[in-house]
Amino acid sequence: MCIFAKIDKIVLFMVVERVDNEVIIRLPEFMDIEEVQRTIDLISLKAATVRSVASQKEIDSLAKEANKGWWAENRNRYVK
Repeated sequence: MCIFAKIDKIVLFMVVERVDNEVIIRLPEFMDIEEVQRTIDLISLKAATVRSVASQKEIDSLAKEANKGWWAENRNRYVK
């Protein structure tokens, strides 16, 4: 699949293809690499959780527990 987009006189050309058991995405070289990485991180998260059977309540509880641990470790960096 080829994707074309024109934004402010810039033509973006992206290619998405499936090869064997992989999906390959080709992007223009001028793409912001940090934005590309954030997008890849989101896709990775979705791939990791696609078969999750956890309820939203369980997810919220786990997130709260992780945040408490992070805050306990980093509090002194932010509160003087």
